[in-house]
Amino acid sequence: MTHETRRPRPAVAQEPLWRHVVGDVLRRRRRAQGRTLQDVADVAGISMPYLSEVERGRKEASSEMLAAAAGALGLGLVDVLSLAQGELARSAQFRRPVSVTAVSVLGAGANGAQGRGTVCLAA
Repeated sequence: MTHETRRPRPAVAQEPLWRHVVGDVLRRRRRAQGRTLQDVADVAGISMPYLSEVERGRKEASSEMLAAAAGALGLGLVDVLSLAQGELARSAQFRRPVSVTAVSVLGAGANGAQGRGTVCLAA
């Protein structure tokens, strides 16, 4: 029996994954309508556990499933994609790009040995 180990998330803000953003869009719309997962899943013709996984960003929904969930919420596929794109664009404003301004190699031998030593990057 193998166990999946979780990697700790880095402290640096990363670009969100598409499935997380789309799941958030669907969840917010469903909650704004005061509807349950079961209700939306029944109308969409998908299982409630699957819809839950999609909303939590654990499953990457196919275009058919995404269109069904969107339709059950009174949205078109283009609406979900547009809302998700807007969120991605907003999150991009808060990420700070890091540029490398200097590179040096420490610890190279006197004979100019290649491939050994420590590389230092300055941001």
